[in-house]
Amino acid sequence: MAMQKAKEIVSSNSVVVFSKSYCPYCVEIKDLLNKLGAKFIAIELDKESDGSQVQSALAEWTGQRTVPNVFIGGKHIGGCDSTTGLHSGGKLVPLLTEAGAIAATTSA
Repeated sequence: MAMQKAKEIVSSNSVVVFSKSYCPYCVEIKDLLNKLGAKFIAIELDKESDGSQVQSALAEWTGQRTVPNVFIGGKHIGGCDSTTGLHSGGKLVPLLTEAGAIAATTSA
């Protein structure tokens, strides 16, 4: 059930952050996405009744048990280091744009 729930959430949203409300790395990623103006959904696993089952399902699915667990355009990106690394390398915004989470800017 938890695996199905996780996959449905990922497939129906362009950007998903599986998070815990008290986790500083999760806060960092949500702040980064907000600063970039990205539309995303955050699933706070510590507030979900089946959060630990969803976290176990994510570990089975992605090989990553820790949060944040980030998905963009249905693809598993990874955690805080992977996501901030993509941003540092100039690759995060194009991924978010491609996923439809950020409006593509047109130059005049």
